[in-house]
Amino acid sequence: MSRFNRKLRKMAADLLDLPQDVVMDLPRLTMIGDRQLYIENHRGVLHFSSDKLRLALSKGEIEVTGSDLVIRTIWTEEVVIEGFIKNIEVRE
Repeated sequence: MSRFNRKLRKMAADLLDLPQDVVMDLPRLTMIGDRQLYIENHRGVLHFSSDKLRLALSKGEIEVTGSDLVIRTIWTEEVVIEGFIKNIEVRE
């Protein structure tokens, strides 16, 4: 996405009072303590083990590390992870 296009989308989101994660296709993360993580707007699972989860994003990827990780629920663009979450890293 070009810089001009991003600025235009941000202006439209601000003007129309729309959530930026929807307009800009950004991931939305909701974390409950260090035990549960809900991620929206992902593009698929790249890697999963009991200590690491990597998800593709529209631009980059997100890596969640911890222990005893379990994918509780997974849909087309949403995933719920449970376990002991130690670190979340977003890479472009």
